[in-house]
Amino acid sequence: MSMKTRRLLRGIALVSTLALGATACGGSDNGDSGQKAMSQADIDAALKKGGSVTVWAWEPTLKQVVTDFEKAHPKVKVNLVNPGTGADAYTALSNAISAKKGVPDVAQIEYYALGQYALTKELTDLKPFGADKLAKKYSPGPWNSVKSGDGIYGLPMDSGPMAMFYNKKVFDKYKIAVPTTWDEYVQAARKLHKADPKAYITSDMGDAGMTTSLLWQAGSRPYKVDGTKVKIDFSGPAARKYTSTWQKLISEKLVAPVPGWTDAWYKGLGDGTIATLTTGAWMPANFVSGVKNASGDWRVAPMPQWTKGDKTTAENGGSSLAMPEAGKNEALAYAFIEYANAGKGVQTRIKAGAFPATTADLNSQAFQATKFDYFGGQEANKIFAESAAKVGPNWSYLPYQVYANSIFNDTAGKAYVSGTTLTQGLKAWQDASIKYGNEQGFTVEK
Repeated sequence: MSMKTRRLLRGIALVSTLALGATACGGSDNGDSGQKAMSQADIDAALKKGGSVTVWAWEPTLKQVVTDFEKAHPKVKVNLVNPGTGADAYTALSNAISAKKGVPDVAQIEYYALGQYALTKELTDLKPFGADKLAKKYSPGPWNSVKSGDGIYGLPMDSGPMAMFYNKKVFDKYKIAVPTTWDEYVQAARKLHKADPKAYITSDMGDAGMTTSLLWQAGSRPYKVDGTKVKIDFSGPAARKYTSTWQKLISEKLVAPVPGWTDAWYKGLGDGTIATLTTGAWMPANFVSGVKNASGDWRVAPMPQWTKGDKTTAENGGSSLAMPEAGKNEALAYAFIEYANAGKGVQTRIKAGAFPATTADLNSQAFQATKFDYFGGQEANKIFAESAAKVGPNWSYLPYQVYANSIFNDTAGKAYVSGTTLTQGLKAWQDASIKYGNEQGFTVEK
């Protein structure tokens, strides 16, 4: 990688806090770490000797994991620090790396952001620690998301396989069948809104994350990443599955013009005027805390399909634990990551409400038999686990996905508020993303 490209990438990280997408499918020039292998005996010796490890993470279930880890290894002290979430966390991490001061030994990094730090060689490749031997422990989506080129730059912490949450009380009231395809979903949207003009099948003001997840499920792979070489293309039959169907919902005003995660959004989920939500398996806790009054009304169903009879899903959300290259105490850091994300810490986190990325837990009878009181006693984990196993392969995010997402509403989002079609909006998003990438030193084409 040239010094110019490295400098431009650094500028992305520090100035715009842009998160490079995981480049699981493309090659990269960072795969050969040149690191010396570290054996389990080395790690065990480090745990016996003791020391301190600093972990930057916002995930609340890690608090108990830290307590348990310290109890198991009395000479090790884990300093758990919450650096904030999203852009705040990455700003803090990038600033520390740039200053070469205060860099944590372990950092929580979302899948869509992991590639930035891998590409700029700011994360430690975990293969020399034996991380590659853990591949079969994880479901395909999260595992692919921590790989970049030939390297492994984190261990999956959780995952967001998608499902459809629906208000059974509303569906029963208007005799609406639970849709199994997106075409049926459109029909359900029409029937519901005709029966009650104040009710909508879902809310959508234009969301980049939801759009990319639906494209992912449809089989579109708009982003192809090979190191600093990037291709962006929102055309093709798979993308048209999404645009043609979703355009009907927009044009016929069948989606509520309510932004997600607002008071109005929670109110709509609670009073039945927003009847479905298709999102990641991490959502149940948010229903319990944010939509208490609708407990018992909601259920979970498989994600609707673009082709009848198919079972393909996509991911929405999820994080890893990674080791910044400038961190210290590598043996202790890796021991903590493996304990939290592949060892006893996984069960601790599941009990506290986390959704696992480990196949053994996803497939366990105890996990799948868990009854959700909020969903009328439904064993929803069975649906989530099946979704995790059916995530479409070979997805990549852009190497500056956060910037791309930030301009979504000014490009593709115009389809929700003007005469611009969704196809035209995606083309504008594509063009703007290509222009920006080339300005930042990437080689981007369509």
